[in-house]
Amino acid sequence: MSRELAQPLAKDPVVDRSLRHSIKDGVYFSAMIGSAESYFAAFAVFLKASAAQIGMLAALPPVLASFSQLLSAWLGRRLGQRRKIIVFGALLQAAALIPLALLPLVFPAHALPLLILCTVVYFIGPNLGAPQWGSLMGDLVPESRRGRFFALRTRYSSLANFGALIAAGLILQLFDSADATRIGFVCLFVAAALLRLASAWHLSRMLDPPGHVAAMDMPWHAGLWRDLHGTGLLKFSLFFAAMQVAVAIASPFFALYMLRDLGFSYMAFMFNTAASVCVQFLTLARWGRLSDLFGNRLILATTGVVIPFLPAFWLLSTNYVYLLGVQMLSGLVWAGFTLSATNSVFDLTPRDKRATLMATHNVLAAGGVFAGAVLGGFLGSWLPHQITLFDASYEWLTPLYGVFLLSCLARLAVVAAFIPRLKELRKVRPMTGSGLIFRVTRLHPVSSAVFETVGRFKRPKDDDH
Repeated sequence: MSRELAQPLAKDPVVDRSLRHSIKDGVYFSAMIGSAESYFAAFAVFLKASAAQIGMLAALPPVLASFSQLLSAWLGRRLGQRRKIIVFGALLQAAALIPLALLPLVFPAHALPLLILCTVVYFIGPNLGAPQWGSLMGDLVPESRRGRFFALRTRYSSLANFGALIAAGLILQLFDSADATRIGFVCLFVAAALLRLASAWHLSRMLDPPGHVAAMDMPWHAGLWRDLHGTGLLKFSLFFAAMQVAVAIASPFFALYMLRDLGFSYMAFMFNTAASVCVQFLTLARWGRLSDLFGNRLILATTGVVIPFLPAFWLLSTNYVYLLGVQMLSGLVWAGFTLSATNSVFDLTPRDKRATLMATHNVLAAGGVFAGAVLGGFLGSWLPHQITLFDASYEWLTPLYGVFLLSCLARLAVVAAFIPRLKELRKVRPMTGSGLIFRVTRLHPVSSAVFETVGRFKRPKDDDH
């Protein structure tokens, strides 16, 4: 990768410097996510949050913050500048991390409401800058080099995220062993704030060519809905939002399950989380090439067959190595699904309306996360520890098992309702789903190991738990 950075990223030296600042911004921003955001749920569990409170933490901040993307487009028209909005959003996010770390500990009686409030502000920052950043990068990155540049930036960012995730887990485990867990969390979040400040500095050094902003007259207007219908984005956004509902029923609660119900240490939790991140990093380039060759619909349909069953795999065993395999499979599948979903949105949105339409798409997706997480949190607190069927009683380890099963059923319903209606938007080579899986597992040894690992482990006996 250093060899790639040695080559000019653009012919104009000013643009070239801006793109190098963008890569450094991505590295610092991703390191912040790995060291702080990845541990928000763990922090909530440390504060004795219930399943309902975990669900609210996962649901409320993203949906409230997503509306700031539409506000960003409105501010863009008012100010006529992008860089100021982007940098302000980055600084706002950095500023939110300090009270997020301290207020729940200083005022423990109100710890969870304060955590949720600070997290809302934390997410408003990047959402405020996102439409303007996308518009700015569209102007700076030469179209002929766009794929290579973003692949390079993503690889550096992914490495930073993975490294920060590992380092943060080790630091947290060290402080926890010294019975100073709260100090460990404060150190992580303060370090993350400094990383985001470094990210903001690099953003401030980027060129902002005049004349183009992500802008609209009002955050909501009649033409917005006409554009959604006219481009075909509305149907896809409804599919994606419905999938977010189904996924969010379970996804916020895996950290609670591992730390509370399985009693994982912070190091064990970190390695479990890192397994998914690592496989996504290793397979993302492969999925990208397959998407270019065979299209996005095929990948969405193929990964959509596996995604509904991922929560159910967590019920089959509490064996730690088995759960690592489940996370590796999850990373493999979600890497393909997320990449193809993002590419589909780009294919469905014309360039001159992309920022506004993508902001609307993201608001719908955030609304889906909100609905699913609130439902999952309610069920996690309401479902019993024991169920009775035909005069036989069954006791499960945690009510979260019912949440995971409901998420499976919801995901199956979404896949059955929407996947057959998706259409490929580009002219691509024909390929079957089984052929696609063969290419992923045959061409990447890590992917092959994932399928072998998940298929090999059985549910252990009671004395193995």
